[in-house]
Amino acid sequence: MNALRQLGFLKLNLRPEGREADHEHRVIELFRNRAELKKAYGGLQEETYRLKDLVKQQEAATARVQDMLNELEARLGSNDTAYSTLAFYQLRRLWQSGRELIAQFVADLARQQDERERKSHLALHNREQFARRQAGEAQLASARQLSEEAGALVGQLEAEHGKLTRLWHYFKRRSLEKRIHAAQAAAAAASAALIEAQSRLEAVNAEALPEFPGLSLEARRAINLAAIAYAEVLCKRLAVIEQPLLSMAREATGRRSAADVYGGPKECVLLMGQIGRAQRLLASKVALGEEIRGHTERLKPAIAYRGAADTCPTSDSVGAAPEGTAHVPNVLAEDTWDLFRVLLR
Repeated sequence: MNALRQLGFLKLNLRPEGREADHEHRVIELFRNRAELKKAYGGLQEETYRLKDLVKQQEAATARVQDMLNELEARLGSNDTAYSTLAFYQLRRLWQSGRELIAQFVADLARQQDERERKSHLALHNREQFARRQAGEAQLASARQLSEEAGALVGQLEAEHGKLTRLWHYFKRRSLEKRIHAAQAAAAAASAALIEAQSRLEAVNAEALPEFPGLSLEARRAINLAAIAYAEVLCKRLAVIEQPLLSMAREATGRRSAADVYGGPKECVLLMGQIGRAQRLLASKVALGEEIRGHTERLKPAIAYRGAADTCPTSDSVGAAPEGTAHVPNVLAEDTWDLFRVLLR
């Protein structure tokens, strides 16, 4: 027993080593998961703060819109301000109508030109591919003929070599073997050329249609010039009305809210009648094509661009164009109908 007590300092580790390794692995995995959860929690907190800020911004915007609606309701509910408010918004609508007409005109021209240039792009690609295919087929036929001739020559020389079996044919065989080696090398080269020609032809046949680069510079310039001419036509049509509706519509568009600057109810009713007439003049399609072509031809000689890649002409060059039969404002310099937003870049 005493001997056993003396050996008590010995402690045997009866726990399997694999279990300790598993325990350490679980601890490490637990810390890793904890770090990932903290990172995800931080990201969620940031997203929550961002969404709260967006909600506050939206609430502020909603409050501003509500204030505008309340103000508009108050103005429309009063006889003193209702007519002026109606005239104000009809003037804004007049400006917007002109911009929409020009924007639709530009979109129609761009779509039509896009279809034409896409067809031209496809036709050009098909012509070039057809020419490359014909050249590839000719090269393939020539390479195949050369390969067949080289193979036939090798066969012929080998047949001749097979007939020289006598002892005295030794030197002829040596000479013929050299010719055979040269013919085999030529046949191998011809075969490689044939494979290469086949690969080139297959590559030509597998070519995909290249991506359409978009409207050409000339097309975008022509469309923008037509849009400027259309803006001039719309301005010219409004010139027959006594009231300066264009400047009034521009001023109304620049305001955030209505103002009592159009007179009393009677004056506002007369103004709204003129605005309705102006809307009909703008929307009329009678002789529209001829008018646009006439203004385009007037503008063409004077048009200039700042850079070789610019699509919008300089306002000075537009203003330098001859006026023609009636005075035409510089629609580009004055940004009439928000022209710069409509023109193609």
